[in-house]
Amino acid sequence: MFDSVRIRLTFWYVGILALVIVVFAVLIYFFTVRVLNRDLNARLEEMARNFKVALDAERSDEEENRQPDEIISETLNEFGFRDYQFAVFTGDGRLIDSTVKFNLPPNIENSLPLSDAKIEHETFRLYVSTFQIEQNQYRLLIFYSLKEQQTFENRLIKIFLAAVPLTILFAGIGGYFLARKSLAPIVEMSLRASNIGATNLHERLPVVNEKDELGTLAETFNLLLSRLENAFAQQRRFMADASHELRTPLAIVRGESEVALSKNNRKSEDYRESLAIVHDESKRLTRIVEDLFTLARADAGQFQTNFTEIYLDEILADCVRAVRVLAEKRNIAIQLEAGEEMPFQGDEQLLHRMFLNLLDNSVKYNREGGTIRIETQKNGGDYRITFSDTGIGIDDADKAQIFERFYRADKARSRTTETNTSGAGLGLAIAGWIAELHQGKIELVSSGETGSVFAVIFQDSGK
Repeated sequence: MFDSVRIRLTFWYVGILALVIVVFAVLIYFFTVRVLNRDLNARLEEMARNFKVALDAERSDEEENRQPDEIISETLNEFGFRDYQFAVFTGDGRLIDSTVKFNLPPNIENSLPLSDAKIEHETFRLYVSTFQIEQNQYRLLIFYSLKEQQTFENRLIKIFLAAVPLTILFAGIGGYFLARKSLAPIVEMSLRASNIGATNLHERLPVVNEKDELGTLAETFNLLLSRLENAFAQQRRFMADASHELRTPLAIVRGESEVALSKNNRKSEDYRESLAIVHDESKRLTRIVEDLFTLARADAGQFQTNFTEIYLDEILADCVRAVRVLAEKRNIAIQLEAGEEMPFQGDEQLLHRMFLNLLDNSVKYNREGGTIRIETQKNGGDYRITFSDTGIGIDDADKAQIFERFYRADKARSRTTETNTSGAGLGLAIAGWIAELHQGKIELVSSGETGSVFAVIFQDSGK
């Protein structure tokens, strides 16, 4: 039963409300009793003062030869009230007179100035006051029956005993329906979420009120579903593109091997040509698989890096020397304009691969007889390395997607095996990931009919 949030909320609500109501009822009861007792005590004190005023008035009469006991008795007879009863004792405990209708207990005159006394199965509030006539001390006892007050207190207790459980009962019923109504959107979201799978990730949870907590929760789930939808779409696109890129070289390898095996008597030159094609395609396959493995480990956060003190200008110079041979095959000139030294904290192999990918891209999409210019400069605390080529440029519609995996701006371009590249559209994606791994970035500065300009920006780690 307590597995339901609705039930638990109801019990918490009822429990806290019951505690508040009980404490409130107890405080009200004791406060009411205290006010009644204080009011009664004040009236008893006022009655004692009135008795003394009446006694003084009785003594001031001109009649003579009256004893104090006689004066007190006459005052008592004249000073009569329905709810109050009086008794007067001398200092040595002798009863002078009284208006009480019950037998006085022994030594009652020695009671405290204010106390409760139970006499003949009835409780009285007793007030004791002293006064003096001539040289004689007297004690005035005033009795007030607490029967009506006790009846009121008992009635108040009964009212609380009846009202408190009823209030808690109705509060519990109301709390249950309130919790049910409040949690209804969560139940609806749960049902909708349970029906969302890989095939319908486009669906979203309902948002009743976007400004309250449940609305915020629903929007958070919807954002999560959007990210999942994008991740699934990227995964499906990744698998489709990977399958497509691997299928072509595999088909070439299979075709060449079948041709080589189809005839028993072939010249050695024919076999060497077929093996050369198989060798080139296997290198392309190896490059694609290595790139996919690199990206997979990067996505899983399992790529091991080795950051050391290196110089970016030295790594860049090594990459330029490695690519220069491939560029010369297409009569492409590479100009390196390096400035001051560029000390940096990074992974040498990854940075080497990033620069090779950018240079490879510049060679692959450049024109015959074109130029590649690399410039390095230090701007404040940043390193900026610019790669400029005289290639065909990138269309405006493709600029926002060139760093995505398997995306090629010129899909109609035939792959070039001469440059030993895969042509799978992974080079810029890997280069961008390496730059981000080093707290840097790669951006397309410009691209048009005269060529493209890429810039790699790193923060100076030695600053």
